[in-house]
Amino acid sequence: MSDLLSKLDPPQRVLMGPGPSDVPARILNALAAPTIGHLDPAYLQLMDQTRQLMRQVFQTENEMTLAISGTGSAGMEACVTNLIERGDRMIACVSGVFGGRMADVAGRYGASVDLVEVPWGEAIRPEQVEAALKAAPQTKAVGIVQAETSTGLLQPLDEIAEIVHAHDALLVVDAVTSLGGMEVPVDRLGIDACFSGTQKNLSCPPGLAPVTFSQRAVEIMDRRKSKVGSWYLDLSMIRNYWGSDRSYHHTAPINMTYALREALQIIVEEGLVARFERHQAMHRRLRAGLEALGLTYIPQHSLPNLNCVRVPDGVDDAAVRRQLLTEYGIEIGAGLGPFKGTAWRIGLMGHSCTARNVTLILAALETILRQSGSLIEPGSALAAAAQASDA
Repeated sequence: MSDLLSKLDPPQRVLMGPGPSDVPARILNALAAPTIGHLDPAYLQLMDQTRQLMRQVFQTENEMTLAISGTGSAGMEACVTNLIERGDRMIACVSGVFGGRMADVAGRYGASVDLVEVPWGEAIRPEQVEAALKAAPQTKAVGIVQAETSTGLLQPLDEIAEIVHAHDALLVVDAVTSLGGMEVPVDRLGIDACFSGTQKNLSCPPGLAPVTFSQRAVEIMDRRKSKVGSWYLDLSMIRNYWGSDRSYHHTAPINMTYALREALQIIVEEGLVARFERHQAMHRRLRAGLEALGLTYIPQHSLPNLNCVRVPDGVDDAAVRRQLLTEYGIEIGAGLGPFKGTAWRIGLMGHSCTARNVTLILAALETILRQSGSLIEPGSALAAAAQASDA
């Protein structure tokens, strides 16, 4: 009982895993602002501001752009359940955990799901999507992950988007690990439904899921013949709360909206181009340093903000991560699925994407690997990173 009554005192970490990322003081201060009612005119004004900021970061003019009360997985489920009716056909592109999750969600809502699968770490090829659509011409939607968190894979989307539209299907994109850290050009690609989460490149605590829907997607929702499978995620009601009607649906997480607004404002102040260039520059530094330590990248197309590397032979994956956490206060991610025990996922997301953190993780990893017997020249990782930063 004494532990339950003790003062809350979580440890301070350097968050360099697959999420969450470090949260800046400005956003933590926003969370601590006074709570007001979810129908207070001042809060409704903040909602409007948040919507406009979301549109800028999603690079869209979509009217239906809002934040689902829930994590990124709630955003995924909201996109699927509002667009899919029982018996609809959907193609899910699977190259890791989260493509598989989208397929699972669609199946739970009664879709007939066709899978386009590749080995983990490989990108979905446009011709695979083309073949799947030709084999299933009644396909209503194609779901794909732009940034696969489980593998650090960046999925090229341009050609696939053209193919999906040519077959008159909806394009549903998971941008949980890309929004705010790299380009998510919703309007340019014609993405019909896109969802993300607050805890990665937005550097906001987890709890909200930004989503945006094209006008075509909205029209398809409006023509549904059945009720949405989830009452909580039914956008026919939620949009009336975020829209001009302000019809009550549920009590929104008010202080989290403050935090999201502030996080988006920080991104807009930095500028999208400058922010994306920062993530690319820090990725180049980190990659050069990791490769100098003998680490190899697993995905062919690597995300700039989530680096998935193979654990060297003879190195204890869990022991290294534990030492990073206990001695240096650094959190990195373990491998999932077939990568369990053989991969590290090192994040450079949002507020965590700094030269200081690149230097810190490289110096710590070099020290630990040398202690484990790896033949690494002292200072080689930092020297390689410095050279990459000058290039």
